[in-house]
Amino acid sequence: MNASPPRAFGALVDLPIVVGVDGSEPSLRAVEWAADEAALRGASLRLVYASLWERYEGTSIAQDLGMPSEEVMAEDVVETAERRARLRQPGVKVTTDVLPEEAEYGLIRESRSALALVLGCRGRSGVTEALLGSVSRTVAGHAHCPVIVLRGSHDHRVSQAHGRIVLGVAGKPAGSAAVRFAVEEALLRRATLEAVRAWRRPVHEPRAHPLITGEPAHIQEAQAAELVEEALATAPAGLHVERRTIEGFARDALLAVSREADLLVVGARRRDGHFGLQLGRVAHGVLHHAACPVAVVPEPA
Repeated sequence: MNASPPRAFGALVDLPIVVGVDGSEPSLRAVEWAADEAALRGASLRLVYASLWERYEGTSIAQDLGMPSEEVMAEDVVETAERRARLRQPGVKVTTDVLPEEAEYGLIRESRSALALVLGCRGRSGVTEALLGSVSRTVAGHAHCPVIVLRGSHDHRVSQAHGRIVLGVAGKPAGSAAVRFAVEEALLRRATLEAVRAWRRPVHEPRAHPLITGEPAHIQEAQAAELVEEALATAPAGLHVERRTIEGFARDALLAVSREADLLVVGARRRDGHFGLQLGRVAHGVLHHAACPVAVVPEPA
């Protein structure tokens, strides 16, 4: 899992959308969501299941014990996922693979040659809905392409449930891969793009000078508005955009607006001296608690 420069989503339709499957119903709903996304983008779909069985045990032990072989189980997992994808979007090209390795390593490697990576919010371990599985959390923090984790109680369709894509505006939005990704998603879905930036006033803030009457009462609010404008500076003229600054913590602001969104997009940056992407508190928080699917988009350093 050596680090490499992160790649923006872009229009690289020759690359597949990859889905990590494990036989659980959340992962199968992720397959359906990804099939819709692939249909929108004219991309193919690649379904992968990671297993260490062949490396450590082998099928002969299963036969000796009179147990179903993990190889057969793995094939059943990917075949079931493939059927769900083909029923959902018959026109999308689907391929499958079984990876004899840890899920985290396999999926991160797959992300090097993927348009995006889609995961369910939990697997067979039965983790409560409010928490994110360890595989999803690790992959979201280290992948080389956008990672979309399906959260929320939506019908798992790339649809017009709310007609709204929410972008969490970071401190350096110019040239942001997350901005480009959010714009593409809004255009593909003919949805509104809502750019959101939170701001907080200092604990001991002096009163605003009367000469700035008519402007935001707080410098921090004005700076937040400027960042939103910067993020939307290159948005296409035909795209319907909304600008929003919210006083409070960024995590809380994004969680609130996620209740009326079809997708929440946040960026994640590599940090010098650290391996891979280090998810900050905001990305970590929305991945755990958002009311809609969350896309974590790797940003250049």
